[in-house]
Amino acid sequence: MPPLPHAMADICVLGGGLVGRFVACTLKDRGHNIRVVDSMQLHGISDDIEILKIRVEPEKIATIVDGFDVVVNCLPGRIGHAIRMPLLAISGMNVADLAFTAEDPRDLDNFAKENNSRLVYDVGIAPGLSNALLMHSQMNMEALQTAKIWVGGNPQKPDDSWSYMAPFSPSDVIEEYTRPARFRREGVDMVEPALSERHTVNVPGYGDMEAFLTDGVRSLIDTIESRELVEYTVRWPGHIQKYIDGDFIEKDLIAAWEFDVHRPEFTWLCVLTSDGVSEWRWDVIDEGKNGWSSMARTTGLVTVEVAEMLAEGIISQSGVMPAEIIGMEESLLKRVIEKMRLSGVSISESKSS
Repeated sequence: MPPLPHAMADICVLGGGLVGRFVACTLKDRGHNIRVVDSMQLHGISDDIEILKIRVEPEKIATIVDGFDVVVNCLPGRIGHAIRMPLLAISGMNVADLAFTAEDPRDLDNFAKENNSRLVYDVGIAPGLSNALLMHSQMNMEALQTAKIWVGGNPQKPDDSWSYMAPFSPSDVIEEYTRPARFRREGVDMVEPALSERHTVNVPGYGDMEAFLTDGVRSLIDTIESRELVEYTVRWPGHIQKYIDGDFIEKDLIAAWEFDVHRPEFTWLCVLTSDGVSEWRWDVIDEGKNGWSSMARTTGLVTVEVAEMLAEGIISQSGVMPAEIIGMEESLLKRVIEKMRLSGVSISESKSS
């Protein structure tokens, strides 16, 4: 598929949750033609965005996305994977994929290449921007000894209950808490139960919070050669103990973690790498803006850039690729960071030796 002009592409966003709506509206503001597909009635979307109210199912995908240049998969992980193969079966299809799944999309790599289609996955903040920053470090430092990620989206102030509200599908949050976590220590790949290695971490501007092991490393296990490689999720103290102590069904948690658009919240990502001589640290902080949550913004802005790169033909090789591809080219990572900063996201970088 030849590169498309930057000013206009036809982009179909599957899933109209907090992040999907932000992605759709941002892409529309940048001049693209947008369709959003969701089974629920959607609000907060401008009238000049086409809304298709239909349940997304694998057998319907080809019809739903017919004629579109790029598809953005913002569906919950449980259904987000089921539509990947039907999408990649469409010759020349471009997919920016945000679905957080246990399945590895790279299993579809050969299938995508056979159809000259391409899918870039885990295109959020973490996984996503974190992957790009680690790849960037690996390509610009000596052999990595340490590669650590801390990330969390939380209310700005704790409360006497969960001190949390889910900025994306609560079922995906529960997956984070239950899926065994892969990581590497002293050069050995390991697996531990999620929620292990609880420790206190100081969050700039917010003080001490609690971090614990989750399965955020994903493709990095294969692409980053650091002797230590780990990701931690960050929450207010008490949150995860309440989860461990309780006997909750998913329905209860979905209600308890309902996102409150009127409650101030923030997202923090820290990426720390070291080659044993020098240390490189990135801090990304956002507190939301213009009615959009910080997690929608920090996640969605990365997704938007990848969707535009696909539309423009900048990412042109066929196959299935993780977000590390952004960090393999200085210009791509610089583009993402500059666009995020222009949108008001604070991104700071420090190096020491």
